[in-house]
Amino acid sequence: MYKKSVSSWLKHWDFMLVDILVLHLCLLLSFIAIWDEGFPYMNMRFRTIALLFLLCQLCVVFFTQPFKSILKRGNSAELGFSIKHSGTVIVAFLIATFILHQQHIFSRRFIILSMVLYAMATFPTRFLLKKLVMHRLRMTKQKRAMVVITCSSMIKDVINNLTKSELYEFFISAIVLVDKNVENRKIAGIPVLQNDQDILGQISREWVDEVFIYLPEEMALSEDAKEKLISMGVTTHFCLAELKADSWGERHVESLGDYAVVTNGMKIVAPKDLLYKRLIDIVGAIVGCIMCGILFIFVAPLIYKKSPGPIFFSQIRIGRNGKPFKIYKFRSMYMDAEERKAALLAQSDVDDVMFKMEDDPRIIGSEKKDKHGKPKGIGNFIRKTSIDEFPQFFNVLKGDMSLVGTRPPTVDEWERYDIQHRARMRVKPGITGLWQVSGRSNIDSMDEVVRLDREYIQNWSLKLDIAILFKTVKVVLLHEGAV
Repeated sequence: MYKKSVSSWLKHWDFMLVDILVLHLCLLLSFIAIWDEGFPYMNMRFRTIALLFLLCQLCVVFFTQPFKSILKRGNSAELGFSIKHSGTVIVAFLIATFILHQQHIFSRRFIILSMVLYAMATFPTRFLLKKLVMHRLRMTKQKRAMVVITCSSMIKDVINNLTKSELYEFFISAIVLVDKNVENRKIAGIPVLQNDQDILGQISREWVDEVFIYLPEEMALSEDAKEKLISMGVTTHFCLAELKADSWGERHVESLGDYAVVTNGMKIVAPKDLLYKRLIDIVGAIVGCIMCGILFIFVAPLIYKKSPGPIFFSQIRIGRNGKPFKIYKFRSMYMDAEERKAALLAQSDVDDVMFKMEDDPRIIGSEKKDKHGKPKGIGNFIRKTSIDEFPQFFNVLKGDMSLVGTRPPTVDEWERYDIQHRARMRVKPGITGLWQVSGRSNIDSMDEVVRLDREYIQNWSLKLDIAILFKTVKVVLLHEGAV
């Protein structure tokens, strides 16, 4: 899913919140200095003043938008904006008290002291917060990997226009020059991919969050190439290019560096929706980590007794848009499971992209059978009950995964992906998902997995996530298939 850029007056909510806190602190200090009337929050006069100032402050922010382009303003300009804003809030308060006939609740000394403190505090707090925000934007791990497709005559201007501002939230991970095949070369320190017929295949198997395309009309990509990019689930920014009216996915117009672009994506969502999803993830992950700790007390001795070694299993998996991460599970297989996998690939119960065996001999204790000939070792038990998945709540807490998403493929699965399989990697991988609760044990085709994952992404909503979480609980409790 692609996060649509915020353009409303709430875009810089962090600056607005800090401004509210600064004004409130100034009012508190002024009240204590001017009046000796006990604890301020128990005083009706202070509560009335604080409430009126808050309402006036919100109105001023809404109508004047003082934080618009705040990250682009220099220090001298910011000082002028800070003084102007603080003065406007004070004037709005005076007008409001006059209209409401509440002039008696304050004195001139209180107003003057509050105005001076607020004007003095506004600029330095904005200055420090801007420093913090800019530092966060410069952290590579917070940025998105972008591939630039252009031509050799335009590449230097494109790189300069995309990266000259500190406000961009991506890094250019690779360049494709459609008019030249460059081998083993970098431009401005950025690798140049070979322009061969499998360039889309290369993109599909790399960590790529977005693709930026800027080409002259005579070198424009074919409609087939555009549609393949979009069908991969890669967010694609087309500069000076028209899309067909029936292009697959959602789109909107936005700014990227100095360019106006048409952005296509499988699902374009508002930042607040992603914030709510992340909050649900954090709360669920905290609860899950606590449960994981409790399970560890009982499960760890059983695993170690049957197969001495680490209790937890870690493995590199492929996350959102091809970004690798380390996943954690309770170990349910013998220590040499990965080495034995190659010899068992031919016995997989699904297609050649994924690997799954109903009676996998690598599982701890699987040599022990019940009266029906089915394995009943400790490894089989923790997989059947999905206990092995609980350490993944730590991945959710870190931000590598979500509670609900798509299954993260292993590296060898990822390397066998076709272009159409890439679409399912558009979201963070999840502990559970639509595929897992739709009869995972009966699905033996990667194409069917992709269909369900694409259905989840295109129809995503918080309501759908919650429905999948409840269905997951049912699936686990009734043992209708491992999650």
